[in-house]
Amino acid sequence: MSAESPSTPPRQNAAGPGQLPRGPLTPEQKRKIEVNRMKAKALREQREAELAASARAAGTSPNTSQSAQGLKRSHASMTTSEPTPATVRDARTNTSSRPLDEIKPARNFTRYVEYDFSKMTDTKGGFLTQEDDPFNKALHVSDEKEAQKPANMTQREWERHQLLQSLRRNREGPFEPGLSVLDDKSKQKTCRECGSLEIDWKWEEQLRCQICQSCKDKYPEKYSLLTKTEAREDYLLTDPELRDEELLPHLEKPNPHKSTWNSMMLYLRYQVEEYAFSDKKWGSPEALDAEFERRETDKKRRREAKFKTKLQDLKKRTRVEAYRRNRQGAAGGDFGDDLSTNRKHVHQWGRTVDNPETGIGVKTCVDCGMEVEELEF
Repeated sequence: MSAESPSTPPRQNAAGPGQLPRGPLTPEQKRKIEVNRMKAKALREQREAELAASARAAGTSPNTSQSAQGLKRSHASMTTSEPTPATVRDARTNTSSRPLDEIKPARNFTRYVEYDFSKMTDTKGGFLTQEDDPFNKALHVSDEKEAQKPANMTQREWERHQLLQSLRRNREGPFEPGLSVLDDKSKQKTCRECGSLEIDWKWEEQLRCQICQSCKDKYPEKYSLLTKTEAREDYLLTDPELRDEELLPHLEKPNPHKSTWNSMMLYLRYQVEEYAFSDKKWGSPEALDAEFERRETDKKRRREAKFKTKLQDLKKRTRVEAYRRNRQGAAGGDFGDDLSTNRKHVHQWGRTVDNPETGIGVKTCVDCGMEVEELEF
């Protein structure tokens, strides 16, 4: 055997299934491994020297058995006998009460840290929520998660809870206000038609109308509900007037066409007629009819004026076209031919579009812009 120190046999490059065998280490890799090993050894020796010096300064004997070379120290000795180094980046052992402003990122990651999330405000990506705009009814759409049954409720309890919520919201059943004939007559709320005490409390609160259910069915010409579109078109009311709850109270219900659209606004017919026929608006039903006729006449006059303007423009273009062909003589061709290419013009009609004013379908030539009305028989 050689007198030299025994060396560790080279590691076999055994590759697992599906893996390629590792290649031998290059001289540069071996040099880096040796340099790192020597650095680690020097740091360990320096650490042991510092521990021995601190132990001598404290008057205690250093634990030679623990600091002996070649022996691994136990975890208990490292956590109890030795103080925690200041370089340990462990939040569990870092008991210093430093403010957040003094905490700095690691040197290798300073260029990646761009924001301090503790000082940032959540803007929700630019989207509005119910907290930001509590008066926007389009945002207050019932979510499916809110309507789900809680885990601690049975199906029967959940159905009973929903029924109670509906009765409380509509003030029906056990939540209906009590009726008593012993109350003062001046404080009792009775039906404005028959004097019954069993009035619709929802209409009384939201529409300020004291009416019972039987009278609502008996007088539909007074107590039927009108939509906002009907009140605007039939009684010629404006949007600011219809939005004024003090002037015209209304009921709000979910839009039957789509739940995310604006809520449907319903008005009482007799309240709308009282305001429309009062001196504040039109004055009488005859004045309302006269205003409606005047607006229809103005609309018809504007439609006719627009038609005449287009007709005059068409005549002008036709006269110019005929004059240019007369100047060219027989070579000019017939009316409607293309003068630039000396060939007959063929109209390329586009899609028929309904005129919103007349309701007649109009199609336009893509090349010359000629418009033709299509009449259905």
